[in-house]
Amino acid sequence: MQRIEHELRVTLPKEIQAALGQGDLSENAEYESAKNRQSTLQARFAQIQKRLADLSRIDVTGVPKDRAGLGSEVTVENLESGEEILYTLVIPELADGNKSFVSMASPVGKALMNRRVGDTVTITIPRGTLEYEVRRIVTLSGEVLE
Repeated sequence: MQRIEHELRVTLPKEIQAALGQGDLSENAEYESAKNRQSTLQARFAQIQKRLADLSRIDVTGVPKDRAGLGSEVTVENLESGEEILYTLVIPELADGNKSFVSMASPVGKALMNRRVGDTVTITIPRGTLEYEVRRIVTLSGEVLE
């Protein structure tokens, strides 16, 4: 958010001002590029602000304390390899490509939602099928379930 706001308030106005100094705007690619970028960033900034406002209204008192839910850190064991993996169940906007923060809407997230320690889950992903056992859960409220 801060990066976008800085670009909107500082960087792009400087670029637009510099482009204006080059004269005829009808053939000024720098001006058009800066204005297009400004418009795109303003729209994205508004989307993010709306989403943050929506998220601030989430009632976290309904998040389960006895099983995996929003914000839970879920440690699973891959039953084929024995590898332990830690997932954190998050909203889609916070998911990352490194597997640690998974969207609750993803195949892995859906499979882990509402699971308890000891549950076995089978997850179908594009690369095949994964079979995990839930080993540990730390809920959003800080409850540690082992």
